[in-house]
Amino acid sequence: MNLYDKYKLGLTSRDFLQRYASDAHKPRWAQMFEQVALTEAQKTLLKSFKRVTPALCLAGAWCGDCINQCPIFEHFAAVAPVIQIRYIDRDEHADVQQALQICGGNRVPVVVFFTEDGHEVARYGERTLSKYRALMKDQAGATCPTGIGTDGLLPQVTQDWLNEFERVQWILRLSPRLRKIHND
Repeated sequence: MNLYDKYKLGLTSRDFLQRYASDAHKPRWAQMFEQVALTEAQKTLLKSFKRVTPALCLAGAWCGDCINQCPIFEHFAAVAPVIQIRYIDRDEHADVQQALQICGGNRVPVVVFFTEDGHEVARYGERTLSKYRALMKDQAGATCPTGIGTDGLLPQVTQDWLNEFERVQWILRLSPRLRKIHND
């Protein structure tokens, strides 16, 4: 399956929510969007991105993990317009859901990053390392302490996602093929 073809079918966040989110879920997405805050250092980094980065996000408008993470991507794209996020619904695109399974299960959100001309660069999702550390602390209890606190989880998750967007940007900037195309 060519996932870039699915990217072309994807929707903006606004259109995705308009089509798939219930009246109960839309305010939760908006509330989370308002809670995301990028630091000046994060904004400076994002403004340094030069390569167009199409990114396909497999999501569910009903999904708590999507509600808690996808608004982060919108903040990134607002600062770095080269980031072009498109969303597709997990249930409507069962073939993509199958292709992007994690640990043998259907998980969201999962982001697939592409070059400007449609070559896949990376995949990342469904929860970040900071989120998993918090879950381990909460669910594994004293038998498996991580020593990592969960205070300020949203900024940690935001940074985790930014690290992946940054990694992809540097892959794109250092690609010999793309450097030749862009004469840099």
